[in-house]
Order: sequence, then structure tokens, then C-alpha cells
Amino acid sequence: MLKSLSRAVSTAVRISTSTMFSARALQPLTRSTLCSSNSGAIRPFSRSLWMMSHNGAASVYRPKLFSSKGFTPVSCGCGSLHTEGDKAFGNFLSDEIKEEKKIQKSNTLPKMSGGWELQQNGTEAKLIRTISGEKVTVTFNVNNSIPPKFEEEAEQAQGQKSAENEPDIVSSPNFVVEVTKQAAKHSLVFDCHYPEDEAIHGEGEEESDIFAIREVSFQPEGDVEWKETAYTLNTDSLDWALYDHLMDFLADRGVDNTFADELIELSTAMEHHEYIKFLEDLSGFVKCN
Repeated sequence: MLKSLSRAVSTAVRISTSTMFSARALQPLTRSTLCSSNSGAIRPFSRSLWMMSHNGAASVYRPKLFSSKGFTPVSCGCGSLHTEGDKAFGNFLSDEIKEEKKIQKSNTLPKMSGGWELQQNGTEAKLIRTISGEKVTVTFNVNNSIPPKFEEEAEQAQGQKSAENEPDIVSSPNFVVEVTKQAAKHSLVFDCHYPEDEAIHGEGEEESDIFAIREVSFQPEGDVEWKETAYTLNTDSLDWALYDHLMDFLADRGVDNTFADELIELSTAMEHHEYIKFLEDLSGFVKCN
């Protein structure tokens, strides 16, 4: 009963805020369990120094490292253009890669409990498990999975050189849960996300859900694109009792708070790995290696 009451309150909050936020990834999660210093996948927000002082790359004013009046071409025999600016850029990337690798605790990805099998294709990943003939597939992508920083966090971090004072990067991606039965023609698909507000734990109440269902629909099994011709149930105005049963349905198949916590840890490690790989590819492109 307490669990249902807690979810009813959460549903009311989602309804009141649904017009203000259309997507989940607007604010970073602040749960202490996800941002603890013991987590091997979490790292300081070392990429955001430019954003903290200049409102990002899209800022109207951007100071230049080199004069735009001209450039000095440098030949390396590869036939491509090289400038002093490219050389400075390459040196910067080399230092950045070294710093990111220092932060990286492990070269291997953390494992999910519950017997989930991981299949990774670049920035996209699938977690698959089979339960009594049912196939459960969770798909997520680490692209655009890091929420933008709060302005107050940027102000606090501005001027502080110590990495210990910087906020942590946490990847909290949207994810899709697909439940397939052997005799069914379609899969039941849940579009899930991490709400922008931290879950509230009331005294004497059960733990609140740290993720939420946005939409539910029947879709052809294995389809990449969500078919708009199929009826989609939006949970913003859904009866709380039905929503409660949908959450229990997922929990019975291993998609619960424990899974959601571990998914964030996995996604954060994946995103960091892909970021380092991108820097290495960018460095090779600039240096023409």
C-alpha cells in the first residue's frame, strides 16, 4: 500500500511538470550512491571548463588562441594542410587524453547483476536476458546522455583548479525495455527515462522509483524505429494504479531500482570510453597520423 501511495505521489509530480520538461536529460542526478568517490565509472567534470566560463562553444564571444590574420602552413609530406594552430591543437589533445586516462579507473566495463548479457555496437548497447521463455531486451545509447550542468555548479567550480572540487560526470540515458513472449506477435515496449528530480524517500516508506515509464506500446519485435501507427500509452495522465502495475511488471523481469543504478554505472563507463576513443581519433586526424 505504501509503495502504491509513493508511486501515486510520483505520478502527480510527473503530471505537474510534464509541460515544463519534454525530455529527461536536463539535470544531473545527485544521488550520493551514484556520485560516491568509490565508483570506478564516475569522473570529475573536466570537459566543462570552457562551458563554465564562456557558456559553451555557441557563446557569442570566443577568445582566439591565434590571430586570424593568417596562418603558417607546415608540410609533413601527406598532402594535407597543417598549421601552427593544428600543432597546438594536437598537443592539447595529447594532454587531454593523458588526463582522461588517469581518471579512467578500469579499461573493462562493469558487469550487470541478474544474468544480463551485454551486446555493444559503438555508443549503443543492448542488455538481454531470458526468463521462463520470455526475452527481455534493454536498449540504450550513451550519446547525449550526460545532462547539462547547473549554472550554480559552474559558478562554484569556476576558478577552482582542484579536480576534487569539480562536479562528477554521470551518464543517465533514456532506455527502451522490450518484452517478447514466444506466442505473441508483438513485443510490449516501454520507453523509460530518469526523471530530472531526485527520488524522494519518505520516513517509513519503501524506496521510490529512480526511473520512470514515459510511454508504453505494442511494437513489432526487433524493430529499430518506433511505429507511430501503433497506439502509444502516455503515462503523464495515466491512472496511478495502472502505472503501479506496469512498474511491477518490469520489476518482476529484473528492471528495477538496482538495475537502474547499475545501468547508470555501465553507461557512464561506456560514455567515458567512447569519449577517450573520440579524442584519440581526433588527435590522429589533426596530426595526420
